[in-house]
Amino acid sequence: MRTSRLPAHTVRKTAARSRPSAVSASFLAKVHVNGSADWQRSDKSHLLALFKKMAIGIPAYRKFLRENGIRREAVKTIEDFSSVPAITKQNYLRKYSPAELLWNGSTCSGHVLTSTSGSTGKPTYFARSHEVDEHSSFIHELIFRTSSLKKDKSTLVIVCFGMGVWIGGLITYQAFELMGRRGYPISILTPGINKAEILKALTDLAPQYDQVILAGYPPFLKDVIDEALAQGFSFANHRMMLLFAAEAFTETFREYLAKKVGIENVLTDAINIYGSADIGSMAFETPLSILARRLALKDEKLFADIFGNTTKTPTFAQYVPEFVSFEAPNGEILISGDSALPLLRYSIGDHGGVYTFRDLVERYKAHGVDLMKEAQAAGIRRQVYELPFVYVFERIDLATTLYGLQVYPETIKEVLLNKQYVDTLTGKLTLITKYDDNQDQYLEINIEQKPKKEVSKALESDLLAEIVKGLREKNSEYRELSKFLGKRAEPKLIFWPYEDPLYFKPGTKQPWVVRQA
Repeated sequence: MRTSRLPAHTVRKTAARSRPSAVSASFLAKVHVNGSADWQRSDKSHLLALFKKMAIGIPAYRKFLRENGIRREAVKTIEDFSSVPAITKQNYLRKYSPAELLWNGSTCSGHVLTSTSGSTGKPTYFARSHEVDEHSSFIHELIFRTSSLKKDKSTLVIVCFGMGVWIGGLITYQAFELMGRRGYPISILTPGINKAEILKALTDLAPQYDQVILAGYPPFLKDVIDEALAQGFSFANHRMMLLFAAEAFTETFREYLAKKVGIENVLTDAINIYGSADIGSMAFETPLSILARRLALKDEKLFADIFGNTTKTPTFAQYVPEFVSFEAPNGEILISGDSALPLLRYSIGDHGGVYTFRDLVERYKAHGVDLMKEAQAAGIRRQVYELPFVYVFERIDLATTLYGLQVYPETIKEVLLNKQYVDTLTGKLTLITKYDDNQDQYLEINIEQKPKKEVSKALESDLLAEIVKGLREKNSEYRELSKFLGKRAEPKLIFWPYEDPLYFKPGTKQPWVVRQA
């Protein structure tokens, strides 16, 4: 392979077989050996140590504690720690100068800067240390080693996350690049969100490799896969893996894409990472977490006990407390992690909950489900780690309202994956709450059509009926509203050409919900 043919991208290849470094091997051994109690102790010690370190070494945090009447010396136990106020963008990150948020108040230390997307306001910049990149790489290595991918086969990683000021593309590249340095036979291409280059790479470059990993934003990878198949690319010639981040998705979506690329085991080879610009790779799906979520989705009482009374499907992942810790007081996700800009009890804006491994196993057992027996039956018993779990629901601002009730895109996304629609529609949509001339509220659903496709009146009528049916089945409040309003509760569907810039601009995060001013 000649890298000179691809001057605009990053390509790296090593023919060496997998030889993890001493640090990597130590981490992998700990993940396999540590029990639930070990990780619980590690979590507590990590939080207390980070608190003491920040209380001394971060000028902004010293001020924050002083202004909130917290004495560093008084925080000695994890119970003391739990009473320390949470930090937010408003009361911490935007209150103090950027330099004060860094160790010793200095920008002289080397770090990488990334930005949030600014989807909920002004973008925020975060500095991360090299250790955060290493942690992310160890997580990616663990995902690789628990997949069906072979450690001695040539592997092409195509990074389809944006490669600008955002974290996804760069940290994914760095994770796999560090794995390559540790001896994995990995080559990396970084076309980012340039779909034409991704498709060209699949056609011209991928045939030289045994295995291909596509890493990207879920709806964007769906576009790539659909278009690659339309152009005649055969995923069946490769052992495939899909690596997602930045958005939750349903099991229907996972199975849809897995089938398209020939993945046989969705528990090991289609993995979602819960990450952020704030602190990097925070938690990651494992074969067990995916299995546990799938089992809960089959049992309403079990699902409600684990995730609460909701129609939404959470991201369910495990995490390494020594990298990033989670708390969830009153359902508010708080994260803590060391970096160039460390965070402690930081409210990231998501909501959900946390379980130790042992607590989760016992909860399932109370419902007659033996997780370990289920893992054995699914063939993933050796890939079970006793790491703690976190479940995360998307932000409340990723929903719109209709007569006061919350409507989430998830239910409509599921309908768009039905086989009668996938040849015509991409699966992307944007929800908007609007008012008609009588000032009656209604829900508008903007839907993207595939290239050179146009929705017929018959298909539109059928789709509307299925969307209403789905909303009535999944949303009890909508069911009651539709009984009261009748046809006025039905959404209005608007179909747009492929990649229309208003709601479906290529190369950006899909705006599933738009709020009118």
